[in-house]
Amino acid sequence: MTFRRGGTDGARLGAAGLLTLAALAGTGAAHPAAAAPQALPAGCSGTSPITCRYGVSPGNYDVTVSIGGASAGQTEMWVEARRLMLPATRTAAGAVATYSFTVNVRQPEGQPTGQGGTGNPGLDIRFTGSSPQVSAVSVKPATQPLVAYLAGDSTVCDQSAAPYTGWGQMITPAVRPGAVIANYADSGESSGSFLSNSALLPALLSKVKTNDPVFIQFGHNDKQTSASAYRNNLTTMISRVRAKGGVPVLVTPPVRRQFSGNRLTSTALHVNGVGVNLPAEMRAVGTAQRVPVIDLTARSKALVESLGPSASAQLFLRSSVDGVTDNTHFSQYGATQIGGLLLQSVREQNLPLAAHLR
Repeated sequence: MTFRRGGTDGARLGAAGLLTLAALAGTGAAHPAAAAPQALPAGCSGTSPITCRYGVSPGNYDVTVSIGGASAGQTEMWVEARRLMLPATRTAAGAVATYSFTVNVRQPEGQPTGQGGTGNPGLDIRFTGSSPQVSAVSVKPATQPLVAYLAGDSTVCDQSAAPYTGWGQMITPAVRPGAVIANYADSGESSGSFLSNSALLPALLSKVKTNDPVFIQFGHNDKQTSASAYRNNLTTMISRVRAKGGVPVLVTPPVRRQFSGNRLTSTALHVNGVGVNLPAEMRAVGTAQRVPVIDLTARSKALVESLGPSASAQLFLRSSVDGVTDNTHFSQYGATQIGGLLLQSVREQNLPLAAHLR
């Protein structure tokens, strides 16, 4: 199914090191716009934001968009439940830039258990920004993309309502067409509850194909989980992913912002209420099972402590900016930085997704 093809030139976006908006914006293939203002593509309406809806079935779709027009514009592209695809990108008057992505479409479109709302059936695209412009949209089924699955909690998931933002919804701009992020993370889940809910790990596993990576991050909600139960839960996930031909990748949980002086507390570093050092247990499981481990605890600890008790607040939710103070959940900026740390590890370890990053 194709809607208003917008050209075939894909975006070439730089994303070396940390994922940053500046590195990803404004580098699409540009070409002159028509002299006269263009009508919105079929399926799209509005001015700011511009909303496009396409009645496709759940699955993966190659999406190509052309932004820009007769006047200068600044456009962001979001899909489904606040999944960023294109950070704020400027186009000069009379120019159009074309970008391509592969997008995962699910129902419910955000968190698998429907927390935060189930969204609309089909594919939703929103073009926001100070002066959003879109002149063409193409949507067609993707042909056997690499799918990177995310299993985790509220710090990972597609959060439908700002200001809460999971890192999983901010790494999507870094992924080239031909690969796609399928975010099955869900708020409030522990390693045990994710295993037992049919909407979570069983639903994820039903889709996994050979060589698809599955990133597994749990710890925030394993507050009373014993060391043996935590290890068993992770080992069970690993074995079930491998049975489907997938590639499990363990991700230690990012830190909370809880300081004692200039250093994070043991609680911030996920030593739980029964004294279990959850990141250490996950590392041990990775070694025993010969599974790659992304040590997001260590990487986020270095980042948060380098910023200090005051400046690190911008990574999380602040009452003065976000209307709520929350030292566990990320702001959009914080989720972008944490996602960048994860992508840095993917590249360094040459994990299956690495070859598909911009």
